[in-house]
Amino acid sequence: MAKVQPRTLSGFMELLPAQQIQFDRMVSIIRESYSLYGYTPLDTPLIEASEVLLAKGGGETEKQIYRFMKGDTDLSLRFDLTVPLAKYVALNYNNLAFPFRRFQIGKVYRGERAQRGRFREFYQADVDVIGDGKLDISNDAEIPAIIYRTFTALGLKRFQIRVNNRKILNGFYSMLDLTRKSSDIMRTVDKLDKIGEKSVRDLLTSEEIGLTDQQAAEILKFIDIKGTNAEVLGALESYRGRDPLFDEGLDELNTVVRHLSAFGVPESNFAVDLTIARGLDYYTGTVYETTMLDHPEIGSICSGGRYDNLAEYYTDKQLPGVGISIGLTRLFFVLEDQGYLNAQMNTAPVDALILPMTEDMAPAIALATQLRSAGIRAQIHAEQKKFKQKMSYADKLGVPYVIFLGDDEVKEGVAAVKNMRTGEQVKLAYDQAVAQIQAGLEEINQGTPILDKGAEG
Repeated sequence: MAKVQPRTLSGFMELLPAQQIQFDRMVSIIRESYSLYGYTPLDTPLIEASEVLLAKGGGETEKQIYRFMKGDTDLSLRFDLTVPLAKYVALNYNNLAFPFRRFQIGKVYRGERAQRGRFREFYQADVDVIGDGKLDISNDAEIPAIIYRTFTALGLKRFQIRVNNRKILNGFYSMLDLTRKSSDIMRTVDKLDKIGEKSVRDLLTSEEIGLTDQQAAEILKFIDIKGTNAEVLGALESYRGRDPLFDEGLDELNTVVRHLSAFGVPESNFAVDLTIARGLDYYTGTVYETTMLDHPEIGSICSGGRYDNLAEYYTDKQLPGVGISIGLTRLFFVLEDQGYLNAQMNTAPVDALILPMTEDMAPAIALATQLRSAGIRAQIHAEQKKFKQKMSYADKLGVPYVIFLGDDEVKEGVAAVKNMRTGEQVKLAYDQAVAQIQAGLEEINQGTPILDKGAEG
């Protein structure tokens, strides 16, 4: 029979066991951080009815969607976690307590061109809060505060959450009498980091958007306002009074900046940046993008914002929300590629490997049971292999402790415990062995999944 060549599709990532443990540790920390702020976990289906998922339709999203027919049913794979959230809240409105705070960590699918660091199947880690009718602006500050805490807990230090407000942008474009073109302008300006100022200027003055050279120059001058957060906000005050939407957005941005400080986010980790627009039309107020300060070429590793009308395609109720999403698969790839993952982290699938050296397995089973009861991950290596092969197995897994149970140990009621990191081997009673392994694990499990080298200098 002809063999099928095993392969993984382009744009899909599979990890080796040690990498998977590192990835799962990151997921666990994100989950803990989100939960600290009172957000509940949610899991929505990977597959939705196409008419539900694509209620808005159009644009690049619809071109990238994985869509298929199953019998007479038109189905699609979810392309993000925000649209399914809007459907979920509209569907379960009567059973939810508002504000509804949820987080979701799951896979999404986009059929875009696969390239280094860009995936077709990838994990997102989203956190959102949905209000009923209204949603206080303090939530717009809490969301990036959660991201600050999350990234800090992961071990990342040299990052910056860049904040803006689309009402400021829309109000400014209204001053220039460009309201009808504001969406096209913001989508173009959002590409500034990727394609540069000249290319953005060319797009703005192209036949498609149709701005004059003077209008393009005014826009680029406006978004180029730089300085400390206080200096940028001060410069924006000179525009106050010319457009009510602009004034509303500026008030909101001032409030978010003030609250971010109260939430304990250092100014070194957030900045008012007028270039941030977010390309998606459903954002209506505060918007965020997060970048690694030492690797700006990577682009945003976490983004989001305020959306006041996302659920309008499913319900007449006003359900405003604000949220942010970590592109977790891409972030993991970038961190690994740049050497940020903690190589000293314990990535073994087992804490203690028991090697029974007698035919009677009962002592090994009893010890494994005792270890597991104490929260120590234990495995019995019962295969009929040579001793050298068993030790090679332990080395390959990176097991912290190996326990030998020979005739002498069984007779004495002790275990020979070898610390695989130091090479030290001692004979201990079972209770003592458990205590020693627990103490050793507490030490080697310290630290974070990410070692931010840029923070050392």
